[in-house]
Order: sequence, then structure tokens, then C-alpha cells
Amino acid sequence: MAIYTLIPHPDFPPLAVKEVSVEVERRGGELCLHYRVEGAGELVWPEPAAPGRMDELWKATCFELFVKPDGGEGYAEFNFSPSGRWAAYAFDGYRAGMRDLPLPVDPRIERRGDGVTVSGLDDVNGRRIALTAVIEETGGRRSFWSLAHPPGAPDFHRDDCFVARLPAPEAP
Repeated sequence: MAIYTLIPHPDFPPLAVKEVSVEVERRGGELCLHYRVEGAGELVWPEPAAPGRMDELWKATCFELFVKPDGGEGYAEFNFSPSGRWAAYAFDGYRAGMRDLPLPVDPRIERRGDGVTVSGLDDVNGRRIALTAVIEETGGRRSFWSLAHPPGAPDFHRDDCFVARLPAPEAP
């Protein structure tokens, strides 16, 4: 298990949110993520919805995981909405060849107090990860959180964002 603290993009500071952290854990072959928001009082939580795939979740509060193999150009993007909706995409390279990434089962997304727990991610390929979040607060203000921010506009797809390592699967 590892815990990471995300930082807000300097050009899009939050209003009341103080910190976003992510606990990453592998239980057997399953990847589990717990995103926690400190200062979530002004956070706009999407309304609960039937679980399922949906595009453009990043336009509201959304938690994300990007996974890339060592030495490869392709990567996967996972979006998790507190509403229960999710998205998964595969890319051949930087923002190139985007397509839906089929998952064997829908991830389980549960809003718990000041955060969101995601479980049921099996067989996630890759070792380099980027952990990110888009946080919407009262009034529609959005802040963009990541482990690292390259210069310029927020862009979680940039290679500079893949600064953490996915824990190895536990031995059987």
C-alpha cells in the first residue's frame, strides 16, 4: 500500500479544498484506490447515478488514474465519478489513438464521507502511474490535482505526470 498527496495546478487554485490524497493498494490481482479530499465542504459532488460507462466525466468532480508500461508509449486512462459512473480509455501514444478500453467487470465506486473508494480493477497493465483529480467547488470553480504538473495548462496525459509506481501484485 502507498499513499500519495496530489498538488493543485498553480493556475487553478482551489477555494476551500486543502488536500487530495490517494491510497493505492493491490489485493491479490485487484487494484483498490481511495481518494480523500480534505476541506470538501464546498465540493460539488455529482448526483448518484446508475453505475456504468460515461464520457466527459472530467467536466465535474472526477478522480483519475493513468497507467503506462515501462518503456512504452501507449497508456490507459480511468475516470471515476462519485456518481458511480466511470470511463476507461486506451491510447497508442500521447493523446493518440484514443478508444474505449473494455473492462472485464465494471469498477465499484463508492462515495464515503470525504472521498471515493474504487475497487474491482483487475489486470491493470503497466507500472508507471499518474494519479489525478478534477475538483469542482461551489460556483463552478474547478481545480486540477496531480502528483506533478508540467509547465503550461493542466494536462494529465503528459509523460511528466507518470511519476509514481503501481505496487506489484501480491504473491499468491
